[in-house]
Amino acid sequence: MHSDTNHQVKSENRNVTRAAGVVGVATLLSRVFGYLRDMVLASFFGAGMTADAFIVAFRIPNLMRRLFGEGSLSIAFVPVFTETLLKGGREDGFRLAVSALKLLLVCLSVVSIIGVVAAPTLIQAVAPGFSDLPEKMGLTVTLTRVMFPYVALIGLVALCMGILNVLGHFAAPAIAPVLLNLAMIGAVFAVSRFSDSETVQVMGLAGGVLLGGVLQLALQLPYLVKHGVRFWVRSGLWHPAMKKVGILMLPTIFGAAVYQINLLVGTLLASLLPEGSVSYLYYADRLVQFPLGIFAQAAATAVLPSLSRQAASGDQAGMGDTFGHAMSLVLFITIPAMVGLIVLRDPIVALLFKRGAFDAQTTRLTSDALLYYALGLWAFAAVRIVVSTFYAMQDTRTPVKTATISIAANILLGTVLMGPMKHCGLALATSLASMVNLVLLVVVLRNKLGVIRWRLIFSSCLKTLTASGLMALGVVMTCRLLIPPETETGSLRLLAGISGGIVGGIAIFSSAAWMMKVPEWQKVMVLIRRSLNRS
Repeated sequence: MHSDTNHQVKSENRNVTRAAGVVGVATLLSRVFGYLRDMVLASFFGAGMTADAFIVAFRIPNLMRRLFGEGSLSIAFVPVFTETLLKGGREDGFRLAVSALKLLLVCLSVVSIIGVVAAPTLIQAVAPGFSDLPEKMGLTVTLTRVMFPYVALIGLVALCMGILNVLGHFAAPAIAPVLLNLAMIGAVFAVSRFSDSETVQVMGLAGGVLLGGVLQLALQLPYLVKHGVRFWVRSGLWHPAMKKVGILMLPTIFGAAVYQINLLVGTLLASLLPEGSVSYLYYADRLVQFPLGIFAQAAATAVLPSLSRQAASGDQAGMGDTFGHAMSLVLFITIPAMVGLIVLRDPIVALLFKRGAFDAQTTRLTSDALLYYALGLWAFAAVRIVVSTFYAMQDTRTPVKTATISIAANILLGTVLMGPMKHCGLALATSLASMVNLVLLVVVLRNKLGVIRWRLIFSSCLKTLTASGLMALGVVMTCRLLIPPETETGSLRLLAGISGGIVGGIAIFSSAAWMMKVPEWQKVMVLIRRSLNRS
C-alpha cells in the first residue's frame, strides 16, 4: 500500500514537472512576442502622455481579467470541476463546464457594459493624478471604453484554460497570448501606415486588444470540443456545483489577484508622480513578468489540477510532497532568474526598449524600477504556489486575510517610500508587500498541512542561492569584457554581451548545481533526457 502511494506521488510530481515544461515553453514563446509588442509600444509612444494613458486604460480590463477570470473563477472552478469529474463522471463534469461558460458570458457582458459607462469614474479612482490634465484624462477614458469588452473575452478564455488543464491539455491555453501580442503589433503598424497621429495609432492599438481577445477564445474552442465538451447540448445557466464555485470565487477575487491589486495601487500612486512614472513601472514589471510567467505561473498552472485531485481524494501526504516539489522547483528557477535580472538590468532595458521615443533617461529610470521589482521575484513566484495549495483544499479565507494585510502594507510602504525614492519606492513596496504575503501564507500552511518537508525545501533553496551567487560573479566579469561601461553601445554589441552573460551564467549555475547535487537540477535533467529520447 505504501509502495502504491509513493508511486502515485511520484507520478503526480512527474505530471507537474512535465506540464510545467509544456506551459513554460508555450509561455516563453508568448513572452517573446510580448516583448516584441512592448518594443513596438516603446518605439511608437515612449514614456509620455499617450503611453501613460494606454497603460492605465489597459491595466483596468487586465485587472478585471485577473479578478473575474484567471484570479478567481479559474482557481475556484478547477478544484470543483475536478471533484465533479471524479465523483459524478465526465458527463456531469461537462455539464458543469458548459453551464459555467454560459453563466460567465452573461455576467461578464454585464460587467463590460458597466465598465464602459463608468469609465470616467474608474479612471479618477485608478489614476487621480490624471484629473488635472484634461487631454490625458479624456484619452484614457476613451481607450478604457474601447478595451473594456476585452474583459468578457479573456474571462471566457481563462475558464476554457481551467477546463483544458484539468483534462490534461496545457499547450493551447498557454500559447493563446501570442495571438493577442500579434494582433496588437499588427494593429499599430496597420494604423501607422494611414496616420502619423499618436492618438489615432493608440486607438488602433486598443482595437488590436479586442481582436486579440477574439482570436484567443477562437483558439480554445476546438480543443474543448475535441476533449468532449459539447456547447450545443442543452444545459441551463446553473449547475448545482456552481454554488460551491461561487462560494469559493467571491473571496478569491482578492486573494488570488493580490499581485495585480498591488500593481494597481502602484499605478494610482505613480499617477501622482512626474509624467512617465507609470510607464517606467509598466516596462520594468513586464521584464519581471518574463521569468514569472514562464516558470512560476507555469508551475502554478500545472500543480493546481494535481493538488486538487489529491485534496478530493483526501491524500494530505501526497499534497505535501507535491507542494514541496513544486515550491523547490519554482525557487530553483526564479532565484537565479532574479539574480540575472538584477545584474543585467541596464543592458537588457537598453537592448529591448532604447530606441525611438525611448531615450537614455527613460532607459535609466526603467532600469532603476526593475532592480526593486526583481528583488521580489522569488516571493511573487512562491506566493502563486502557496495560494494554489490553499485553493486546491478549497480554503479561500486564508489567502483573503493575508492578501488584505499585503495590500495594506503595499499602500503604507508605497506612500512612505514614494517621497524619497519616487517610482522606485513604489516598485520596492510591491516587492516587500509580496514577501509579507508569502510569510503569512507559509505560517498558516505549516500548521494546516504539517506533512510538508520544509527542511528539504530550505536545503534546496540554500544551495540554489549559493549557485546563484557564483553565477552573479561570473556574469559581472563576462559583461565587463563584452559590454564596456558608460559608452554608447550598439544593439548588436548589447545582444552579444547579454547573450554571453546569460550563456556563461547558465553554465556556471548548472555546474554549481550539479556539484552540490541540487535535487531539482537532477529532476530537470531527467525530464530533458526523457524528452530528447521521445523526440
